[in-house]
Amino acid sequence: CLQGASKVIIMSHYGRPDSSKPPSEQPQFSLAPLAPILSSYLNEKIKGSNIEVAFAANINEALAMEAPCILLENTRFLSGETKNDEELSRSLASLCDVFVMDAFGSAHRAHASTAGVVSHVKVAVAGFLLEKEIAALTKVTANPARPLLAIVGGAKVGDKLRLLEKLSDLADKLIVGGGIANTFLAAKGLKVGNSLYEPQLQDMALAIMNKVETLLPVDVVTATSIDAASSSVTDVASMDPEQMILDVGSESLSSYATAISSAGTILWNGPLGVFEKPFFAKGTETLTQLISSSAAYSVAGGGETLAAINNFKGKVDYVSTGGGAFLEYVEQGSLPAIKSLEEHSS
Repeated sequence: CLQGASKVIIMSHYGRPDSSKPPSEQPQFSLAPLAPILSSYLNEKIKGSNIEVAFAANINEALAMEAPCILLENTRFLSGETKNDEELSRSLASLCDVFVMDAFGSAHRAHASTAGVVSHVKVAVAGFLLEKEIAALTKVTANPARPLLAIVGGAKVGDKLRLLEKLSDLADKLIVGGGIANTFLAAKGLKVGNSLYEPQLQDMALAIMNKVETLLPVDVVTATSIDAASSSVTDVASMDPEQMILDVGSESLSSYATAISSAGTILWNGPLGVFEKPFFAKGTETLTQLISSSAAYSVAGGGETLAAINNFKGKVDYVSTGGGAFLEYVEQGSLPAIKSLEEHSS
């Protein structure tokens, strides 16, 4: 951009617009407002520059522009984007001589602008962010410093079934929290009151616990609802049938602290409770602090996990920019866009 010897075209997606309707009918999904913001950001970061990021409403417009930096309209306006249409992939490839794939958060989607375009460009390479993501996750999944401690929270086992199954083979120890822990507790024959759990997945929970040492809550913070005006702490064996498990107690956190202090590597995805509510934030806040002070190499990913790290001012060695991509990479060891890059370079 600065030397004027090349043209940089930036493309991205935003939201889920209807590709059968024109952008004019869905202005809330347009990337046009980002062009001046990108201009200001670049000029602030690159001292002495005077870069103006132009906006291209479509591929033909981008091809015709002489501007050194161009932002292409939301790729999800393009028919065939989410279906990885080959014709669209070729059209996107016609925009460049070198394609840089740096959207790790979208690398798990086999779309025309991520995996498809790679097959039709002259040169395709991974960007710096994508390289960092792969390096961090490879360090955890391929050759981790042992013991490897995996911490998985969140609402439902079904959402993270493949992740849990993979970690039962990979990890030395597993901490299960959040609503997911309720299914594991129920699988052990404990009553979980009015808590969210998935009875149809109890056998799977038992299978995981038989494969890897699994730490579950031994005491829990309960209330009648997430909006309750008060809460109480109880042993997991003494659950009131009217109560819901919404966080973990101090005894549970003590056992987690021991596991974290002896870990060589920590992989974290998901909170231990409904941390958005003050009554039920202590478990996730303490977990964040324990990981932050640990000597282990730590990697965290997922939207709620990142929110917890930000809320509680945590420090993790690597925070992934991907949610679904983070989970899928751990589960499968690669992603569609990454596979495309590898095939293109071979």
